[in-house]
Amino acid sequence: MNRYHIVHKTIYKYQKPVTLSHNEGHLLPCDTEDQICESAALRVDPAPAVSDERRDIYGNRVNYFSLEEPHKLIEVVAESWIRRSVTQRVPLDAGRRAAAAEAAPAWENARDELTASADAAMLQEYVFASPMITADAIDSPGVDAFARSVFTPGRSLLAACIDLNARIFNEFQYDSGFSTIGTPLSKVLKHKRGVCQDFAHLFLACVRRMGLPGRYASGYLETKPPPGRPRLQGADASHAWASVFIPGPDGGWLDFDPTNNLIAGNEHIVLGYGRDYSDVTPLKGVIFGGGKHTVRVEVDVIPVED
Repeated sequence: MNRYHIVHKTIYKYQKPVTLSHNEGHLLPCDTEDQICESAALRVDPAPAVSDERRDIYGNRVNYFSLEEPHKLIEVVAESWIRRSVTQRVPLDAGRRAAAAEAAPAWENARDELTASADAAMLQEYVFASPMITADAIDSPGVDAFARSVFTPGRSLLAACIDLNARIFNEFQYDSGFSTIGTPLSKVLKHKRGVCQDFAHLFLACVRRMGLPGRYASGYLETKPPPGRPRLQGADASHAWASVFIPGPDGGWLDFDPTNNLIAGNEHIVLGYGRDYSDVTPLKGVIFGGGKHTVRVEVDVIPVED
């Protein structure tokens, strides 16, 4: 079991005063099957006139706050204490993992089983297009060809997902300056570049192209400094990966990290799940005034000894 202290700080600086600011954030982790949120708090400076918290349809914690006095700077700090204890449905040892993958049902059978199962209604929205993984993207020749090169006839669902994870990792270059949140998947596929959000969206587009349910995961990944080097404050970052529903008595959602070619484990701390990035955006809002602005994000994921 791993325990973490997480501090996620976002600072907006505006050229001119902002007279009104409405904001929504997914910055406080919720409990999952593998994760306990021991405590979490959101601090906003200047103090908001209105603030509230709710749960969305996916069970994520959503914070709303509104600033109604002029301001040229806003600082949002989310601080959480998380305990992770992942149930390893699939052994991560390479040989045993390969054996488990080949023993799993063919992806076509898994798709048909899920369609007829009691979970079908719950999973349906994860099969179809979503705001950032559009029908045009899912049905595009590029996504179709990439997906079918992995999901070959009769191949097990698990083996195909492991291969898809590896293909994206090996064939695409991580490039933090290449894309924005609005960059289409067609551009990511053409240039074979992107960041974790792009790779998670591509993974999900391929899964959904084959009629299988896949959801988007937003959170953090514990990063470790090189041997002998100190850990740098604020050097961590938000992360994103994908999750596929595996049918069967021991099945359920299994998380894949194509950015790092990993099956997600204790080091992957979940903020929330949704259809794509738009469902779990860390912080977004509408402002009046402000002019040009800068934003700085600092994240610390600190392992804690019990």
